[in-house]
Amino acid sequence: MLHGYGASLLEGALMTLVLSLASVAVAMSLGLLGALAKLSRSRLLRGLAQTYTTLIRAVPDLVLMLLVFFGGQALINELALKLGHEDYIDINPFVAGVATIGFIFGAYLTETFRGAFLAVPPGQREAAQAFGMGRWLVFARIVAPQMLRHALPALANNWLVLVKSTAIVSVIGLTDLMHRAGLAAGATREPFVFYGAAALMYLLFTSVSEWGFARLQQHLVIGSRKGQL
Repeated sequence: MLHGYGASLLEGALMTLVLSLASVAVAMSLGLLGALAKLSRSRLLRGLAQTYTTLIRAVPDLVLMLLVFFGGQALINELALKLGHEDYIDINPFVAGVATIGFIFGAYLTETFRGAFLAVPPGQREAAQAFGMGRWLVFARIVAPQMLRHALPALANNWLVLVKSTAIVSVIGLTDLMHRAGLAAGATREPFVFYGAAALMYLLFTSVSEWGFARLQQHLVIGSRKGQL
């Protein structure tokens, strides 16, 4: 049915999964930093974080991908030429994809984590500090567990959207699932078969993810109820 392209599609699916995991790691790091910046007392940090989230959420993902890969490549080579480096520098499509997708979803997770931080009652932090707990200990034992529980539904939604958004990396030549499906569809002239297979693989990713997040949500709720007893 897949005319021998099944293994190629599986390799593309694995690339998509690795790309998604690497991108969400970058996005969560930027989201935490952005949320802390928005909640800080520094007007400069708040302004930078607000500019970041406003600009990134206003520009289409595809435009940012092309800007980072092609525009960034041109800029890097121009700077390298001025510094005396004459060899052409190629940006790795995987690195460009991870950086762009992580940067995009970091803006969305900034708002997610910001709201989750604000949902934690400030009195609990004050009580922990009154018992002599340091700032990082308060964060690790009091704030982070509750923040994760509040952030999890939005985090799950962002992950599902991120997985589907990885399809845009096919435009910069990364051999992900969509890229390999396109090659197979062009070679066999059966686009419905191979794009349909790609759709089923994305459905599998998102279905397993939803199941995993539901289990994690149940675990966090049970832990919360135990703490209230």
